[in-house]
Amino acid sequence: MKLFFEKINGDKIIWSIVLLLAIFSFLPVYSAISNFGNSFILSNLIKHVAIVLIGIFIMYSVHLVPYKYFKGLSLIFLPLIITVLLFTSLQGNLIDGANASRWIRLPIVGLSFQPSSMATVILMVYVSFYLSKNYNKNIKFTKSIFPLWTPIIIVVFLILPSNFSTAAMIFLMIVTLIFIGGYPFKYLLGIGFSGIVLFSLFFLTVKNYPDIMPNRIDTWISRIENFTSSENSENNYQILRAKSAIASGMVFGVGAGKSTMKNILPQSTSDFIYAIITEEYGTIGAISVLLLYLLLLFRIIIVSYKSDTVFGQLLALGVGLPIIFQAFINMGVAVQLFPVTGQPLPLISTGGTSIWMTFLALGIILSVSSNKISENQLNKDNPINVLSGNE
Repeated sequence: MKLFFEKINGDKIIWSIVLLLAIFSFLPVYSAISNFGNSFILSNLIKHVAIVLIGIFIMYSVHLVPYKYFKGLSLIFLPLIITVLLFTSLQGNLIDGANASRWIRLPIVGLSFQPSSMATVILMVYVSFYLSKNYNKNIKFTKSIFPLWTPIIIVVFLILPSNFSTAAMIFLMIVTLIFIGGYPFKYLLGIGFSGIVLFSLFFLTVKNYPDIMPNRIDTWISRIENFTSSENSENNYQILRAKSAIASGMVFGVGAGKSTMKNILPQSTSDFIYAIITEEYGTIGAISVLLLYLLLLFRIIIVSYKSDTVFGQLLALGVGLPIIFQAFINMGVAVQLFPVTGQPLPLISTGGTSIWMTFLALGIILSVSSNKISENQLNKDNPINVLSGNE
């Protein structure tokens, strides 16, 4: 292990957390699929292990690239991912009974690629680049409409019809990053109001004219109604079974691989894997996982603070915060703090190429940490100081 850490660059604590969560994921994933046949267990476990190993390789490769090069790459890949999102949204077929406008099938590797995952990373890098280029400048809203807000609006509204939670998360994370980056607050208030108006128009239009485009409006309404309902009806079966799994775990859990709710809890390897973890490893295991994500958040902030450029500071936060936010949403859904959203638990849940995008983002953060300078040489124009009022 000592030799391994000598061969890698960047924040060693982030490396440790990521590898620990990734390796730990093999246990709950194996447990959650163990109620199926042996051939199914073996093939899916091997698939998950292979995806994680490829993800680690992606993270390692990306962290060797100086982060300054991601500026130009974002300019190249942003129009490409918008084109892919447009193509994906125009699909009308189904994958496993779900709206295919979320996925593109990759026949060569047998995976379903979700472009919204890549769009999140690319858009965050692009916004970080724009903000760093205009930091400490007098930004006019009219001049920022095309270079900043137009790609954001296009990406969000291409994702929105099929994946509201991801679109909302992207928009919230971008607004947070833009606020930290020193964008005038008065303009953000206007953007927030405009966003509410545009979403309301979209909602009313597709609700009254559902044949205009494929959408999941009825699913959103159903999930919100189930979340706000005080009745323990069968409509809340996912949350009810997740809460039963959590209650069964108590303090120390029932033991690795001994979950009973995995047999009847839908999406037990992805959306509700935190409930399985809590059942098998108890409150201690659940809190340990939560603390690891909190520690990861803390290290991301440290990496951002120690970066020698404004772009590096914003880049680490831009690609790192969505990972932590997604983890909190997944855990919050399991304990009924949020409506069911379909967000996986990063580094632990099964998945396809979305896992690789998480490792890609972590590789970018490690690239930033590889190029930091000492604390007494920190850039005086630290955008994080905006949070404390020191603009």
